[in-house]
Amino acid sequence: MTAILQADELVKSFGPFNAVDGASLQVEERSIHALIGPNGAGKTTLFYLLAGYIKPTAGRVRFNGVDITGLSPNAVARRGMVCAFQITHVFPRMTVAENVTCAVLARHRAQHRFWAPISAAIRREADELLHSVGLTALAGQRAGTLSHGDQRVLEVALALATSPSMLLLDEPTAGMSPVETERTVALVRRLAQERALTVLLVEHDVNVVFSISDRVTVLHQGRVLREGPPAEIRKDPAVIEVYLGEAA
Repeated sequence: MTAILQADELVKSFGPFNAVDGASLQVEERSIHALIGPNGAGKTTLFYLLAGYIKPTAGRVRFNGVDITGLSPNAVARRGMVCAFQITHVFPRMTVAENVTCAVLARHRAQHRFWAPISAAIRREADELLHSVGLTALAGQRAGTLSHGDQRVLEVALALATSPSMLLLDEPTAGMSPVETERTVALVRRLAQERALTVLLVEHDVNVVFSISDRVTVLHQGRVLREGPPAEIRKDPAVIEVYLGEAA
């Protein structure tokens, strides 16, 4: 398969400390790829480097064969790679439908028209997004009153409104109940298949990781310790020593 995202020897230094220390990563198109590791391994920093939220000290990032190193998050998103974060970013006083409509208008660069009559095409696109993530029944509810799990699903819908080819998920099941976790895993798997999406996720729940991922990259002390299919990662002695034993 073709690599849609490639990071080469990324370094991010904070003074004398390298939070990411020469990490390389390759994510294949239309795969679900997980990034795991113990606390302090550099997962979040690497995630932010890939998405453009922080600039690398050294190394390069390529997306769809184009160098995007140092580009802003908005510029990265316009190229088709969009993030959904652990801390939800929704408009709490607006309804679920209004949140999604705003995101659709933004993709069409028409957010200034939000208070004007919305076209039937925009409404239809928003309705289809709500249906695809299972939030149609909550369309008229204020986003701030949703459960944590439903707010995370809404944020996924907002990301999908940009029509990305790649979705970056930061701890997609953090703080969820077992039922919400199961629903979210099924949703991500279905959306990836139906929309031909590539997904890169940072996740602490190893059960989620091994149930959903095609490939797994393990970070340790800012470096890639191992990378491979879940069955191999689960049995790797080095991974068990530095992470899976701790996670279990």
